[in-house]
Amino acid sequence: MSSPARSKKPASASAAFAAARDAYAALGVDVEAALATLAATPISLHCWQGDDVGGFEKADATLSGGGIQATGNYPGKARTLDQLRQDLDLVLKLLPGRHRLHLHAIYADFAGKPVDRDAIEPKHFASWVDWAQDRKLHGLDFNPSNFSHPKSAEATLSHPDKAIRDFWIAHCAASRRIGAHFGKKMGTRTVTNVWIPDGSKDTPFDRAAPRARLADSLDQVFAEKLNAKHHLDAVESKLFGIGAESYTVGSHEFYLGYALKRGDVAYCLDAGHFHPTESLADKISSVLQFAPALLLHVSRGVRWDSDHVVTADDPTRAIFEELVRGGFLGRTAIGLDYFDASINRIAAWVIGTRAAQKSLLSALLEPAAQLRAAEKSGNHALRLALFEESRALPLGPIWDEFCRRHETPAGLGFMTEIAAYEKTVLAKR
Repeated sequence: MSSPARSKKPASASAAFAAARDAYAALGVDVEAALATLAATPISLHCWQGDDVGGFEKADATLSGGGIQATGNYPGKARTLDQLRQDLDLVLKLLPGRHRLHLHAIYADFAGKPVDRDAIEPKHFASWVDWAQDRKLHGLDFNPSNFSHPKSAEATLSHPDKAIRDFWIAHCAASRRIGAHFGKKMGTRTVTNVWIPDGSKDTPFDRAAPRARLADSLDQVFAEKLNAKHHLDAVESKLFGIGAESYTVGSHEFYLGYALKRGDVAYCLDAGHFHPTESLADKISSVLQFAPALLLHVSRGVRWDSDHVVTADDPTRAIFEELVRGGFLGRTAIGLDYFDASINRIAAWVIGTRAAQKSLLSALLEPAAQLRAAEKSGNHALRLALFEESRALPLGPIWDEFCRRHETPAGLGFMTEIAAYEKTVLAKR
């Protein structure tokens, strides 16, 4: 979560930045306020980009099932916790601002003594907390891993077999306790997000019974009261995926209804989980009229839930524009959720995160006061003119100044460091 802040302008700003700042000021935009808010808005980096969602429950684990898959076989993926953390260290070095890390349960540190997922505890993630505290991360977020397991082959929380449902209920409940532990140790609230792969490749006869079982299972998962200062629950919907082309138990309508019924659970919108012609941005103001909080998984679906690296394209920029225009940043946790194994994985992390930050910066630099006034007065021609004029304003120098203030490379400088790391580290894996 984030809150707007203000900071003083350093004296050594470039001439290009000064000119850009003045151009925005002519439209009533406070660039310093925008940069301060950007600095105060963490992005939760997804740990699974570094190893193709394999996790470390066992050696050379790979993603299986769940209607998701990592495509590509670019060399150098992380095969141990130490390698993953080493890669993340470089990623954090190349990102301006202070960020979070989002862990899945399959990234536990068992120290040679693994347990099944229904028995995981905070101690299995102690080394992650130490690592995050040492790097002064903004916080940690968490996900139960309801996939890539013998008991997830058919379904999890909606399974007709009570014993299997009970296993996943126990796993999700244990994950919530781990999330609350993270929040207490890190000093910022952890979002623990529940997503399940349950669905059907072909047309089912009974759509209602699995959803009734899922609702009952979720009630049991969330039965334990946790400190809201340290922990926030979230539920994540999906439209379709591989193996779930015809029916998804945890649909948009199901989870939105469930979150609103409870009133203490955030709703997660994943940009890759809807039809490509749908506008996720348009859902935000509707959801936050009623839901207490929102979790955003920023991704880029191409044709289906393909989880491409985030770019500052129109749909992504629209998401952040809606957050800023509606004043929703303080009620929204922003995380990334993609896994591209076709290119250098560290580059994918950095490019995607910086694209999300640029999209937020662009939204913060809109001439909001003038646009709102034009709309309120009914002057839609002026509104349209303001939209077009603001799109031509120089965002690049403002972004470069933000990078400079945070001592991170501007432009393509980060790619030079990634290329050197690939040569000296990744190529030897």
